Amino acid sequence: MPDDRPTAAAPTSNSPSNSPSNPASNPTSTPIGRLLDVMARLRDPHTGCPWDVEQTFATIAPYTIEEAYEVADAIEQNDMAALKDELGDLLLQVVFHARMAEEADHFAFDDVATAIADKMVSRHPHVFGDHEAETPDDVKVTWEAQKEQERAAKAAGNGQDRPSALDGVTAALPALLRAEKLQKRAARVRFDWPDPTPVFEKIEEEIGEIREAMADGGAPDRLEDEVGDLLFVVVNLARHLEVDAETALRRSNAKFERRFRAMEAKLQERGHRAEDQSLEALEALWQAVKREERGGPT
Repeated sequence: MPDDRPTAAAPTSNSPSNSPSNPASNPTSTPIGRLLDVMARLRDPHTGCPWDVEQTFATIAPYTIEEAYEVADAIEQNDMAALKDELGDLLLQVVFHARMAEEADHFAFDDVATAIADKMVSRHPHVFGDHEAETPDDVKVTWEAQKEQERAAKAAGNGQDRPSALDGVTAALPALLRAEKLQKRAARVRFDWPDPTPVFEKIEEEIGEIREAMADGGAPDRLEDEVGDLLFVVVNLARHLEVDAETALRRSNAKFERRFRAMEAKLQERGHRAEDQSLEALEALWQAVKREERGGPT
């Protein structure tokens, strides 16, 4: 949400902070009840916030995705204070969507909470039923079997004779994450390499196809297609090595940013700018930054 938007707890001229009807200061509600009341007030078409009132599922969706990433970043940084704040921001997104759905008579927040609680009970028969699962791998098998039943029921409800192994992999996922999920689904029906060795061979093949495309004139559509194939196979390699591709790339992004900023700082100390340096000079400085990070001689 915009950084300059009014905060939910800010009193307005027509809602004094000491008013018992003001959800922002109601000490009798549960924390989640208070949050639901705050959101209802923000969305009130007569006395609410103009920004909140005009939002839709589509306009809020990007913020929901952004908040999920900020939760992941707080976890990556092991910042518990930030994690508390970011989880609150993410919860607000759920409440926002649920409020809009309730206004349109689709469902309410309680329906969301009930549905996910029911799903967790259903998918954990070893906890809430008489099924036995002694290891995390046992749990995973049970979980996937339950999800498969749910997908089959959904497919039948949609008139499909049999669900695809790829059903349920949402198109809105980040590309690397979606590639990994598609590959895992295909692997369930044994459409997969047995080990990483042939994946390396496939990577070399895809690099060769990119070079061929470049030699043939480098048509943008073909290059995009071939580079996409290469990225897809690299994700496959990460999966076979039990490396999360999304996390690995995020960490590499952070590493690049950290080293590049350190390189810029060194140049600034010398009164220089990166854009005025040769590639050779920048590369030498980059290597010096890497050696410093690793504790080697500079």
